[in-house]
Amino acid sequence: MPRVHELPAPPATLHFMGVCGTAMGAVAVMTKDLGYTVTGSDTGVYPPMSDVLAAAGIEVMEGFEASNLDHNPDVVVVGNVVRAVYAEAEALRARDLPYLSLPELLGVGFLAHRHSIVVSGTHGKTTTTSLIAWLLEHAGRDPGLMVGGVVANFDRSARAGTGPEFVIEGDEYDTAYFDKVPKFVHYRPDTAVLTSVELDHVDIYDSMDDVRAAFAMLVEQLGEDGLLIARGDDPEVRRIAAKAACTVWSYGPGQTWDGRVDAVDAESGTMTFTVLRDGSPLGQFTSSMVGEHNLANQVAAVAVATHRGLDPATIGAGLASFRGIKRRQELLGQPGGVAVLDDFAHHPTAVRLTLEALRTRFGGRRLWAIFEPRSATSRRAVFQDAYAAAFHAADRVVLAPPYDTSRIPEDERLDIDGLVHAISAQGGEAQVLPDPATIATVVAAQVLPHDVVAIMSNGGFGGIYTKIEEALRNR
Repeated sequence: MPRVHELPAPPATLHFMGVCGTAMGAVAVMTKDLGYTVTGSDTGVYPPMSDVLAAAGIEVMEGFEASNLDHNPDVVVVGNVVRAVYAEAEALRARDLPYLSLPELLGVGFLAHRHSIVVSGTHGKTTTTSLIAWLLEHAGRDPGLMVGGVVANFDRSARAGTGPEFVIEGDEYDTAYFDKVPKFVHYRPDTAVLTSVELDHVDIYDSMDDVRAAFAMLVEQLGEDGLLIARGDDPEVRRIAAKAACTVWSYGPGQTWDGRVDAVDAESGTMTFTVLRDGSPLGQFTSSMVGEHNLANQVAAVAVATHRGLDPATIGAGLASFRGIKRRQELLGQPGGVAVLDDFAHHPTAVRLTLEALRTRFGGRRLWAIFEPRSATSRRAVFQDAYAAAFHAADRVVLAPPYDTSRIPEDERLDIDGLVHAISAQGGEAQVLPDPATIATVVAAQVLPHDVVAIMSNGGFGGIYTKIEEALRNR
């Protein structure tokens, strides 16, 4: 049977292949909430997603075995972790069962009849998506939400909502083994935000031309009655936005929508800022998200909220009550007076912006950057020089060896020792330590009360978060 382009009504059975992925698991729970019968399969099932699925009453089958489909689900949702050669994928094709990808499911099942707000770009999309959704929620609009992180105000990363808007993070990564297009191609945008365009995901994008072509596909979906809110001071964004057939609102320094930092309170970790529209103040706001990068994200969110009819006072109350996203400059604790934070940063620009924001947030406190090169891009040499410059805001840098480079040709791998040398040559203080346990022991022995320790990885980093907190408490 060919891929399907609609969903049967509940209580039809949906089976999720790769159900323990952050997005897959969140949508599986969301469809279960709507009355569907939901099953799933995955490998290496572990908390927290295993706990989330169990609490929702979703059965998870271990491994991608052909027998997982013996219950003949009405539709199979295939995650992008699944390869065509897996036994379950082969059985799916052999049994002629209806199937689609997760982005296709979102498009036909949740976005087709809502005002779809798609937030895309190399950086800032998770924060901006989450903030827009919360501003609408705080205003009583009950939006749908799909984001690549857990939003503290919602305590989840996806929800159906009943209001007119659905806010979704538009990832440019590809969709499934049978659907090699960016995920956002399926998201039917009415309003889109484009935050930035840089080379990333070098395992699927060979050049900037490929990246530009991908984001152009998003802009092309916006009809004449749509709205594109674009980071106008980014030349790559400006180049892509010029092709839009819809209305374009430009934001960023010197643009139609701009922001001005009025004050930063390093003790409370808050920022007061003014949003300007055509040079005139729209309103002054206070937020726990600090720094120029977060300022831009908040200006974009204010522009979207204004477009959807929210007034400045309502927006201000929403901004003040936004509690952030887990793994985005998330304060894990302050054992012994040392602030320990977790951040998802892995692209060199994201590393730089995160550390600059933390420098602004925490003032003159000594800042440690602990970084694991884990993503497909960060483990490669393509950004060797960019990483050397990315850590300039940190006082001390601790690097872990790149995660599993076995599939990367040796001459294409990040040179971690060379990175230490380059940081040192620029006046920084850096070292490589072999594993999370050693990092925790060394850092705990050297940090001082009032230091700030920022841990950056897009994966689990061997449980380093718990190891460092325990080492600090026990010293």
